[in-house]
Amino acid sequence: MPYFTRLILFLLCLMVLVESRKPKRKKWSGQLEMPKPSHLYKKNLDVTKIRKGKPQPLLRVDDHDFTMRPAFGGPAIPVGVDVQVESLDSISEVDMDFTMTLYLRHYWKDERLAFPSTSNKSMTFDGRLVKKIWVPDVFFVHSKRSFTHDTTTENIMLRVFPDGHVLYSIRITVTAMCNMDFSHFPLDSQTCSLELESYAYTDEDLMLYWKNGDESLKTDEISLSQFLIQKFHTTSRLAFYSSTGWYNRLYINFTLRRHIFFFLLQTYFPATLMVMLSWVSFWIDHRAVPARVSLGIMTVLTMSTIITGVNASMPRVSYIKAVDIYLWVSFVFVFLSVLEYAAVNYLTTVQERKEQKLREKVPCMCGMLHSRTMMLDGSYSESEANSLAGYPRSHILTDEERQDKIVVHLALSNESNSSRKKGLLKGQMGLRIFQNTHAIDKYSRLIFPASYIFFNLIYWSVFS
Repeated sequence: MPYFTRLILFLLCLMVLVESRKPKRKKWSGQLEMPKPSHLYKKNLDVTKIRKGKPQPLLRVDDHDFTMRPAFGGPAIPVGVDVQVESLDSISEVDMDFTMTLYLRHYWKDERLAFPSTSNKSMTFDGRLVKKIWVPDVFFVHSKRSFTHDTTTENIMLRVFPDGHVLYSIRITVTAMCNMDFSHFPLDSQTCSLELESYAYTDEDLMLYWKNGDESLKTDEISLSQFLIQKFHTTSRLAFYSSTGWYNRLYINFTLRRHIFFFLLQTYFPATLMVMLSWVSFWIDHRAVPARVSLGIMTVLTMSTIITGVNASMPRVSYIKAVDIYLWVSFVFVFLSVLEYAAVNYLTTVQERKEQKLREKVPCMCGMLHSRTMMLDGSYSESEANSLAGYPRSHILTDEERQDKIVVHLALSNESNSSRKKGLLKGQMGLRIFQNTHAIDKYSRLIFPASYIFFNLIYWSVFS
């Protein structure tokens, strides 16, 4: 019995061992299983992944003190600069400034950033490394506002070469001051400059220079609505501050020529038309007082509006501009046309008063002549007739001699009366002609246009 029991247990153990070694069947899922790749086809490991242990960086930034400039204590470190102007965004005459967007690039050598490389390839970084190393502290002199573009990230690029040479590029928009001279406005040209300088390091520590000379400044195709860009050029010089010393300063100079066509349409043509419109009053009858007065007032007010509109868009300078000369001379011509009518109206009024006085005197003279002829017809005595005939009072005339002498005197008196009447008629006719077209209006029709044309010839020959 014990032997039989042991045999049964042995068989059971053998069956369990055989069942455990058989492969297990999986249920059908409708998908084919792909074989696992062998170790011969494994991908190369990504070198940028963090490995176990402490990494060994190529740029050993933490091993150096980058608060000091390269080669501290030695000669000045040369820093080359080049600029690419992307756009001139705006030029303001009122604020006397301009806004420019540019790419500013610096070139220098820092041996602390050198790294071993078999392929001699550079490494490029973004703005995060800039905060850990030394970079030149260049700023814009006379700038009002400036900022670095940060969309989508900060527009900063740092490129380090194996031998320690560094390229630092940054995209900036700066608003800087520009001293403008408006004495020839709007027929003027303006020269503005953007100045670059190190803020802390004098020429003994840092030497700024244009890397490629005149070719260090590059510009894209820039077009402005109000100005024509004539030229860009670079210069450099030393700037002295009494408290800190001498500094290298770089200049980006550009000359702008203003387009005149806009001002011709908005200022010069309207002013000229107003002056010509004021001359229309010289052809209007001086008795049409409402027409000439309203025309004169309208032209004066329009010229005042034009002058106010031009000065509103300009800085309040203390000198006379070219456009001020043109507008104010045009205003004087318009104002003189109003004064011309005032003079015509005054002289006409004075002449009418004189004519009225003459009309009052004419009836009295005619009455005296009429009474004189009545006396000569038959109311004379013998002594009076003798005196009229030239005889003495004692001489006694016959009836025939008396009648002959009276006829002679009547003929003489009628002759004198007719000559006086003709003189009065001629004076009245001349007065009427004088009233219809005044002599001042006739002269003004020629003098005003000729004077204004002469002024325009001088103006455009001097300022253009």
